[in-house]
Amino acid sequence: MNMQIEFPGGVAVTATFKEFTVKTDQPIVNGGTNQNPSPFDLFLVSLGTCAGFYALRFCQQRDLATEGMRLSLDTQTNAATKRLEKVLIVLTLPEEFPEKYKDAILRATDQCSVKQALVQPPEVAVSVV
Repeated sequence: MNMQIEFPGGVAVTATFKEFTVKTDQPIVNGGTNQNPSPFDLFLVSLGTCAGFYALRFCQQRDLATEGMRLSLDTQTNAATKRLEKVLIVLTLPEEFPEKYKDAILRATDQCSVKQALVQPPEVAVSVV
């Protein structure tokens, strides 16, 4: 994938890729206007929505009802380092969800490609031209 990153003003940063434009900003405390999510917020959103997609597809492929299914994502940050320490994803299943599929949907959700990229991180190279 090729992505172009631009700087429209202040501390806002915009990414353009495929047919999409994603705008980011920083909270006011970091010099931003808080008009768009921060890049780190989008990182967490990608993790949560990816896990949700895997759970949803699991159900769709088995014709299982998804009404009432939801996923929550909570984070824990190290107070001293201010770094992310833990991400807790909780999948809430519909009441009528078959017991025999509970372990399987957990395994399917755990295969989210964003999570897997964190478990086995790619090399990230930065260069200046």
